[in-house]
Amino acid sequence: MRIAVLSGKGGTGKTLVSVNLAAIAKASTYIDCDVEEPNGHLFFKPEGIQEEEISVKIPEVDHELCNGCRKCVDFCNFNALAYIKNKLIVFDDVCHSCGGCILVCPARALSEKAKVIGKIKKGVSGEVAVWTGVLNTGEATGIPIIKKLLEESSEVNKQTFIDCPPGSACIVMESIKDADYCILVAEPTLFGVHNLNMVYDLVKLFNKPFGVLLNKCLEGENPAEKFCLEKNIKILGRIPFDNELGTLNSNAEIAVNKNEEYRELFSSLLNNVTKEVQHETTTNP
Repeated sequence: MRIAVLSGKGGTGKTLVSVNLAAIAKASTYIDCDVEEPNGHLFFKPEGIQEEEISVKIPEVDHELCNGCRKCVDFCNFNALAYIKNKLIVFDDVCHSCGGCILVCPARALSEKAKVIGKIKKGVSGEVAVWTGVLNTGEATGIPIIKKLLEESSEVNKQTFIDCPPGSACIVMESIKDADYCILVAEPTLFGVHNLNMVYDLVKLFNKPFGVLLNKCLEGENPAEKFCLEKNIKILGRIPFDNELGTLNSNAEIAVNKNEEYRELFSSLLNNVTKEVQHETTTNP
């Protein structure tokens, strides 16, 4: 079972939820796909960390062979190549590593070279395998790192919790595409509803089964809850706005290991999600 946890912006509670679900599930895998700002490892403090560099292929020019035909420039839809002052220039940051320019070059002036864009860290915290993607500063996209994380995790027969990047851009799409179920974390504000609507549209587009977890709940009207009721969206649970939980989270403490109330809350959430996944598997095999 692969559970993706996502929200329309940072700070809503994705890491709080995914870390505590992985901890309560015990024998599980936690994957931090927020490669630009990974922080799940701060909670788990994994040991025995192994690192693997992730690289992409980018074109390299042999200027002696290049005859200036510009076929590669015309082919590239991302404008990663330009022929300026009788010289072919490659813009690494916008290259999508498709290899097409190499195929269309009649002079064989282009070849591929590896460019390291980040790394994957794998460690263990108790019964939880902790996998973290880290994008190097200045790199344009972390999609190759996320792809590698999820490809390797598919070979592991454990409950897997995917801590997605914030928002609904390409890196989030990559994070949820193979998920069995999506948990959308929402805040009880009008701005929270706007962000919830973003990821709601995304999971609907991908036809993923999903439910909403309402975080930071206060007494009185909750716009995010109202949105769910209007859209007939399953509400998986509610996490109250609580100073103790906020303090534990700020100190990178796993709440289910410190507080029996939150152990029961996240156990109930995991049971609800498991039932939803089993229901979806039965009705939509």
